[in-house]
Amino acid sequence: MLVLYEYPEKKAWRKLLLRPVLDNSSLEASVGNILKEVKKSGDEAVRRFTSMFDKVSVSSFKVSSEEIREACDLVDEDLKKAIQQAKENIEKFHRAQLKVEERVETMPGVECWRKSVPIEKVGLYIPGGSAPLFSTILMLGIPAKIVGCKDIVLCSPPNKEGKLHPAILYAAQLVGVTQIFKAGGAQGIAAMAYGTAAIPQVYKIFGPGNQYVTCAKQLVQKDGVAIDMPAGPSEVAVLADDTANAAFVAADLLSQAEHGNDSQSILVTTSAALAAETKSEVERQLAVLPRKDIATIAIQNSKIFLVKTIKEAIELINEYAPEHLIISCSDDEKIAGEIINAGSIFLGNYSPESVGDYASGTNHTLPTNGYAKAYSGVSVDSFVKKITYQKLSKRGLEGIGRTVELMAEAEGLLAHKNAVSIRLSN
Repeated sequence: MLVLYEYPEKKAWRKLLLRPVLDNSSLEASVGNILKEVKKSGDEAVRRFTSMFDKVSVSSFKVSSEEIREACDLVDEDLKKAIQQAKENIEKFHRAQLKVEERVETMPGVECWRKSVPIEKVGLYIPGGSAPLFSTILMLGIPAKIVGCKDIVLCSPPNKEGKLHPAILYAAQLVGVTQIFKAGGAQGIAAMAYGTAAIPQVYKIFGPGNQYVTCAKQLVQKDGVAIDMPAGPSEVAVLADDTANAAFVAADLLSQAEHGNDSQSILVTTSAALAAETKSEVERQLAVLPRKDIATIAIQNSKIFLVKTIKEAIELINEYAPEHLIISCSDDEKIAGEIINAGSIFLGNYSPESVGDYASGTNHTLPTNGYAKAYSGVSVDSFVKKITYQKLSKRGLEGIGRTVELMAEAEGLLAHKNAVSIRLSN
């Protein structure tokens, strides 16, 4: 089931590390049509597509205070405590990211500084369906609230009864989401991007979703609506030596595989024995998973790489640039220091990727599909704009003016030069 590649040559890595590819030939046209219809017809189009795709008629998109109270009563008390513990850890980690910017005097009379300003209106997309990701509300809503975003709008697809999962509503009210709407898929993204009579327009959209949601986010970005990052299917890589536990490794590979058919899990190891044991463990654990059908397809896209040295393993991981990386090696922290391409790293045999997904404190909204080579995961910085400032005294302009005049003249921009010269001559 899991394909094992023994000592593959470096020139073959890129091909072997390709992610699963879906046939997206008609996807962009289909999603583009949905966006166009929502932009043109607003709520009517959102209602029509909700009926078409979610098989439910929604009379009112906005979730009422009464619905939220009823949903909160339905959430098990133990789950509430778990969500609250996760919230505390995520808040603690993200608050520590707030930094006071210093004024810098670059030369006498020339002061420069920077200020973080919250994005006023942000949209959170939360998948529903078979896996309602209420944990993502914590990951997105908490940093948005910490930095002071004024409007935090949430959209999620309704179930067949026209409701949202109780845990989604509980988490949303817990973190301070300001408005919640029953609208999912590409139509939900379109509603937040363009605004409708019922659903307000936002300036930046966050959150995971299926291929339609991902495509919609990429398309609305062309219309000037910011998104958190490019995204693809979820993935994990495990880098392991002979000190790793095969049962642990198999559990980590499967925890990612159950996300979706197009998810991918890879193991890179220097131990032939571990590779063989992990294959057996994957088959044993897979057999009893409730989401076995989904995980089975994902595991068929997954791979084991047996390499000669840890150095080679590190090179292969950096080429793959995984969303999640688990390092189950005796020298985990030293190895982690040599990893330059990964979304989030989990060190040692007792740091499963699941803890980062839910409750350790780090953010689980991470770059996938190789984007970890250039993108970071969501943080408080994702919800702010950085505005720079400069203030010059007359002495400061006199000190720097000639430099600016010479550079502007060399570029042929004489009005730029004159903006300095006119001040220096008065």
